[in-house]
Amino acid sequence: MRIIPPSRLRMAAWLAEPRRRAVIVLVATLVGMGITARLGVWQLSRAAQKEALQSALDSRSSQPELGMSSLPATEVAADAQHYRPVRLQGEWKQGATVFLDNRQMNGHPGFFALTPLLLGPNDAVLVQRGWSPRDMQDRTHVPSVPTPAGRIAVLGQVAPTPGRLFDFAGGAASGPIRQNLALADYSRELGVTLRPWTVMQADSTGTAGDGLLRQWPRPATDIHKHYGYAFQWFALCALMAGLYVWFQLLRPRLQRGA
Repeated sequence: MRIIPPSRLRMAAWLAEPRRRAVIVLVATLVGMGITARLGVWQLSRAAQKEALQSALDSRSSQPELGMSSLPATEVAADAQHYRPVRLQGEWKQGATVFLDNRQMNGHPGFFALTPLLLGPNDAVLVQRGWSPRDMQDRTHVPSVPTPAGRIAVLGQVAPTPGRLFDFAGGAASGPIRQNLALADYSRELGVTLRPWTVMQADSTGTAGDGLLRQWPRPATDIHKHYGYAFQWFALCALMAGLYVWFQLLRPRLQRGA
């Protein structure tokens, strides 16, 4: 026969007292409502922050093009110029195109093609040239991206480096297909100084026929996600309130009336 400790019996008796139970339920409901309401407000604030960011970036994209003489030289300066239109003059570094794997455009998996553009003898910027779908029959096959020799013009926007994805290879980066690309490491690999920013190339007469898609996503396209999360948190808060009112207030009165 199992003997229940007296302390547990006292606790059970304390919890069984109706008023104490009512207080516990009320406190738990208020705490849950407070947490979920606060999370809903936080999601709304995140949406507002991203809307302000998107507005600022949209304003930058409508500003005049940056010329060669006004290109940002540091990462801090580049942060203030992200998504400004830019027009570059240079030469593609031959044999240096890399393909970032598992990148999506319009919901389809594929590669981002990146090629360094030489601005001077030891000065280059990495250009995000566009997206190409994956060859589902051969995962090691990469598209043939034309890199004509000679001086060319590149139109696009100043942009940060593509976001990092989880790397199952543990950070190893070599060959044409890579999961991520760190500018500092790639700069040492090339033996050329890469500027601490990239360019998202835009469609132009010079890109016709290269087979790459350039429907770059807007930086803050997930604003609606935060509104959805906020609705869920507020709905959960309202559900807690509704359940408390029904089970603790209305239902007992109806049962007493019956």
